[in-house]
Amino acid sequence: MRVHLEGGCLVAQRDEGYPLRRGTLKLWRLVGRETGANAISLSALEFSPGISPGLRNGDCDEVLFVLSGEGTLLLDGQPHRVEPDTGIYVRPGMGVAVENPGPAPMTLLVSQCPDPGPALAVEEPGGQSAGVGARSAAPTVRFEDQPVQPAEDGRSFRMLVDGRVGSEKVSQFVGFIPPGRAPEHFHEYEEVVCILEGSGRLWAGRTSTPVGRGSCVFLPRGQVHCLENTGTVSLKLYGLFYPAGSPAVRFQPPSP
Repeated sequence: MRVHLEGGCLVAQRDEGYPLRRGTLKLWRLVGRETGANAISLSALEFSPGISPGLRNGDCDEVLFVLSGEGTLLLDGQPHRVEPDTGIYVRPGMGVAVENPGPAPMTLLVSQCPDPGPALAVEEPGGQSAGVGARSAAPTVRFEDQPVQPAEDGRSFRMLVDGRVGSEKVSQFVGFIPPGRAPEHFHEYEEVVCILEGSGRLWAGRTSTPVGRGSCVFLPRGQVHCLENTGTVSLKLYGLFYPAGSPAVRFQPPSP
């Protein structure tokens, strides 16, 4: 069940509700303009074995993240082998399809900024051809290849998709929060988060709700919040925000 917190914060489960189905693809739209976001979206994708229909990106920056499964991502027909914790930047106008060798489904997260809305530009399986995008193939970024960067309060993160790979407007990272509750803060960007490992509690002003593996969160720009780790080991999370920046930058609210 979706939980609405103070200031427009939203928490939903990754596979909550009824998905849109297209061939081997199931899509859950979790965050977008219709849920109160100004410019960011978040959807969960599940690909069963086989070759999926193609999805054509519009005039926006699109960023993907592999949650589980291994397979081949086709970007304007060009193959890219992907695995869990891989980030992918898809330039405006590029087509995306997935070839899943099975036997298990592949699950991914996708965000588009600015959010074009819930409509999909779907193409037939195998119908993509190598076009303009093939001359400057969209990059894939492996978590294991990225350096650990420290932040305050014992937090750390690894940047995946950012300006180094052509994404000038959107930043994607995987972060770690040690046990405990950090001070409340806010950001000058909209953010979506998905809990990958661990358990905690999301605070937004005076309201809060438990979060755990598979919880997906929308944080509006300027909303005071904090993510408390209620467990005994580090909480691992996926994060993406727009406009681009550093996850280490945060602002403290004024004292009452």
